[in-house]
Amino acid sequence: MNKEELTYPTEFSPEVKSATDELYKGISKIIPEVEWPFHAPLVHEINKLKKEKNIAILTHNYQTPEIFHCVSDIVGDSLKLAYEARDVEADTIIVCGVHFMAETAKILSPEKNVLIPDNRAGCSLSESITAADIRLLKQKYPGVPVVTYVNTSAEVKAETDVCCTSGNAKHVVESLGTDTVIFLPDEFLAQNIAAQTDVKIISWKGRCEVHERFTAAEIMSYKEQHKDIVVLAHPECSPDVVAVSDYTGSTAGMSNYVKDNQPERVIMVTECSMSDNVAIENPNVNFIRPCNLCAHMKRISLKKIYDAIRFNQFQIEVEDQIIDRARLAIDRMLEIGRK
Repeated sequence: MNKEELTYPTEFSPEVKSATDELYKGISKIIPEVEWPFHAPLVHEINKLKKEKNIAILTHNYQTPEIFHCVSDIVGDSLKLAYEARDVEADTIIVCGVHFMAETAKILSPEKNVLIPDNRAGCSLSESITAADIRLLKQKYPGVPVVTYVNTSAEVKAETDVCCTSGNAKHVVESLGTDTVIFLPDEFLAQNIAAQTDVKIISWKGRCEVHERFTAAEIMSYKEQHKDIVVLAHPECSPDVVAVSDYTGSTAGMSNYVKDNQPERVIMVTECSMSDNVAIENPNVNFIRPCNLCAHMKRISLKKIYDAIRFNQFQIEVEDQIIDRARLAIDRMLEIGRK
């Protein structure tokens, strides 16, 4: 049968309802009951097939709730997914995120079959810099260590001394023991880290197309409307946005802040689905959502995950020599994180 002739499970049978009732209870405040019968047959089939085929689904915080809470085995930010990718025992890893995340999983588990449900799921940061750009920077600043955000391609990581995430960037920069570092490619993250350290930061002009759209004026308008609101910002936002926020941290950091502090009312200045997923886990917190979607993340859907399983698509391939060099940079980051 041709792919074009294949259909998707659509019957909301008593068996499907029974198998997915508990899953729906967890997300019922976000997904209306009338919509669940459209999701449930795919959720049920994906969960059945991944067990049969020994597949682990790793999912980033920016995925929609029916993916994040209902079919995923491991969820988290880029740092957590990187840690977990090394120890997954499944034969196949499906990464519900963007392409650099799937590449990172392949680099850390090269013996695994790593799939991404849509190979067009890119990243504005990753696309802002190339390996050739880094080689030119190293010529311009000889001997200066290169710290690269994980939101980059495997080829870029291979030219890097050590990787970082938004959650450990300052720690990584200061761990190198130098007075200057090249920090790539996120311009705003570099500026926000530079404000917290005495290390001189040589930066790049990359930006996240989600976080760069938030403005300080927008955030201040919410604070004026809601006097008791707590504003949590991602460090990929501009320094102006960070300056008017109450807390700045990675997606994991923001999630933990809400869990630990239980503010009455909160804004998470990041991608839309992140707020939905954290709201599900914190029902007593009122979330105000100044929402910017990541179009790349939203390429991933239940149908595409189902297709990834049944067609073994789309496979992530990274050259062995790139894997060896890129893994050094990622392993250094993970080792620093343990200290």
